Amino acid sequence: MSQPSRLHLFQAYGIELEYMIVDKNTLGVRPIADELLKHELGEYGSDFENGIVTWSNELVLHVIEVKSTNPELNFSALENAFADNIRKINSILDQWNAMLMPTAVHPFMNPLNETKLWPHDSNEVYALYDKIFNSRGHGWSNLQSTHLNLPFYDDEEFAKLHAAVRILLPLLPALCASSPILDERVTDKLNKRLDFYKTNQAKIPSITGKVIPEAVFSKRNYVNTIYEKIREDIERFDENKILDPIWVNSRGAIPRFDRGSIEIRIMDIQECPSADLAIITLAVELLKALVSEKFISLDDQMKIKTETLVPIYELSVEQGQEAYVYDPAYLQIFGVTRSLTMQELWKTILKRLKEINPSLFSWEKSEYEIILNQGSLSQRILKALGKDRSTQNIKRIYRQLSGCLDQNKMFIL
Repeated sequence: MSQPSRLHLFQAYGIELEYMIVDKNTLGVRPIADELLKHELGEYGSDFENGIVTWSNELVLHVIEVKSTNPELNFSALENAFADNIRKINSILDQWNAMLMPTAVHPFMNPLNETKLWPHDSNEVYALYDKIFNSRGHGWSNLQSTHLNLPFYDDEEFAKLHAAVRILLPLLPALCASSPILDERVTDKLNKRLDFYKTNQAKIPSITGKVIPEAVFSKRNYVNTIYEKIREDIERFDENKILDPIWVNSRGAIPRFDRGSIEIRIMDIQECPSADLAIITLAVELLKALVSEKFISLDDQMKIKTETLVPIYELSVEQGQEAYVYDPAYLQIFGVTRSLTMQELWKTILKRLKEINPSLFSWEKSEYEIILNQGSLSQRILKALGKDRSTQNIKRIYRQLSGCLDQNKMFIL
């Protein structure tokens, strides 16, 4: 996300959406992201700026990212621009009989045989990652996510935002899960992408930590306790000093003190921009309420331990909205005194947020109603799949999802 000037809390946001390029007939991955970008640029390159939306490459050739060119405040305009660019990309891909497909993992890609890394600029970074971690696996070459970049101006704003983000993270997988099928089989978790996210860099544990960030609330402490540890740990793998601890850091939310932003990375990509922007809106409104101390004080937020948050997050990854939240310290943040499912907790939070910001009512009968009543995209995919878990039926559903993406429509049962 380019950022011409430093922003204050909630002044604007950077949003990144990643999609697979697949064959229209077989749905197999098509490693042609470089050809797509070349079609617009006239040569091989990493970024094509198309107004308020930019297309970018990723680690692998079958994934393309569409992102806000600059931080944006108008989500409605950004959603429309994303939808327009997705249709434009699909029209270009048509010449290769290809199209974009949503969801956070490909349901039957074999990464050991089908992975093709980006071969152009920045290739030395990707090659080093491949050497250290072996990028030919589901946690590397088969994943698509939504990234939300939130600005902060100084240490005081960082402390407020980081405290709030840590509380939000365990709740997100319940809303965002879209990775229930892998290797043509229903997996043991609704959010299988995040299962890999936790372990795919286990060779250097300090890079990901426990996914939920540590309770650190100043630049100085973050650099001293987290970035320096990562720097020490990657040295023996990085003789030529290619890697920078600042962007090697892979926690679920990553501060960038150089540009003043925190990037949330644990949201599975949804079936269309409308769904992604609805979830992002809800996340932002919750963060605003926490930062404004509408639920509990900043001091109390900063006291919430990582050990409290991690089990809630992991259960959310596995069971989604059906996961029960038992921890009284976490429930008390939202004024809840009994155990609730994630679905019930999110409905409680949404009700409170609507009291704080009545404009959220405009979403009630569309995206939120679908997600909080029919379930996350993972749950809706599994319900649509039913007892017929054949490859043919899986392909039928993912073709429908690709249609939802092209038309910017929710996947409704």
